[in-house]
Amino acid sequence: MSEDLPAAGRTGTSPRPALWRCTHTDPEAFAAERWARRPLLARAEDTGESFADLLTLDDVDELLSRRGLRTPFLRIAKDGAVVDPKRFTTSGGAGAEVADQVSSDAVLRLFADGSTVVLQGLHRLWPPLIEFADQLAADLGHPTQVNAYITPPSSQGFSPHYDVHDVFVLQFAGEKHWRIHEPVLEAPLRTQPWNDRAAAVAAAAENDPVIDTVLRPGDALYLPRGYLHSARALGGISGHLTIGVHSVTRWTAAESALDVVRTLAADDPELRRSLPLGVDLADPASVADDVAAVIAGLRDWLTRVDPAEVADRVRARTWSQVRPGPVAPLAQSTAAAALGPDSVLQLRRRLRCRLLPAEGDRVTLIAGRRTHDLPATTAAAVAELLAVGELKVADLPELDAADQLTLARRLVLEGIAVAGGA
Repeated sequence: MSEDLPAAGRTGTSPRPALWRCTHTDPEAFAAERWARRPLLARAEDTGESFADLLTLDDVDELLSRRGLRTPFLRIAKDGAVVDPKRFTTSGGAGAEVADQVSSDAVLRLFADGSTVVLQGLHRLWPPLIEFADQLAADLGHPTQVNAYITPPSSQGFSPHYDVHDVFVLQFAGEKHWRIHEPVLEAPLRTQPWNDRAAAVAAAAENDPVIDTVLRPGDALYLPRGYLHSARALGGISGHLTIGVHSVTRWTAAESALDVVRTLAADDPELRRSLPLGVDLADPASVADDVAAVIAGLRDWLTRVDPAEVADRVRARTWSQVRPGPVAPLAQSTAAAALGPDSVLQLRRRLRCRLLPAEGDRVTLIAGRRTHDLPATTAAAVAELLAVGELKVADLPELDAADQLTLARRLVLEGIAVAGGA
């Protein structure tokens, strides 16, 4: 049974452009009806979509032959088994004392023999996908990653399996036959991989699929985590992007809450007490009272957890996975030294920031995975930059000219802002 949906009309005002390209349906409808629930198939013939701006087979050849790739940015598989990296890596040659650079001729031999090439971490390597993955992460509110799967004609790289993250599959070259089956475990966590349930997965893959279709260039498929899938290339080389979405889950919040409890409970002398001398750990009854006391103590501490602190820990975990836009170190070092009143500061792209209330004469700025301690007198200026995204140095409020330059230079050198839009 196909899960095709008619494409929603593009309004031109969608606030989530990358999500639109992956689904071709209204973002609010996708959130309510599909997200983390059901697969979605969007056809290029209905949308006119093409993903050639993101990656092509020629781009893949360039990455494999001219970009000095190293493992783990390349993985190769055949018939469900991963190929030993030693079979496709070698020394970089004179002047490149690196033993694991990709050997393009070795890749050629393996690919011609039916192996699938997997380019991993393209959200770190390939500019169009760096931008697209970051935009999709902003659209979703969850971190993303991008891999590309290049499969030779009539070949299959991986046997039926499930992923522990949601995926968007974007077909950019050739044709691939996909079979999608219901989950054997709903919404699996990262600690619950498919190979722990290999027998159940293999059995479920024998059932009727919920989607049995061929993806062609411009087609897109959304799969919530846990849905079983396998794919086989048809008559030519197949290339598709798999965008993995590392969903922030309630379990993330649960782990953060337990972290808080662990910290709080360490101050409880009753929970720090030693077990009785000569305790027989092979006999559960001998520690039953102690275990009951521990459970009661932890239950009590759990009621004291501040939800705001848990939310902040979830924020910290998530922000640590998201890379802000790159900066040009040489250009920005030069620009910082040359800052003047008319220089323009721009908040670094995709940098998640939070300015905490001032305490005494200091204020804390959380920027991505780093925390910055600043004078409280700079709070208004930093808050204004965060609010508008771009300011002249002379327009930083509540600071004299010298302090404006001092703050501006620090913001640039700390990678919080860029000067001159560089």
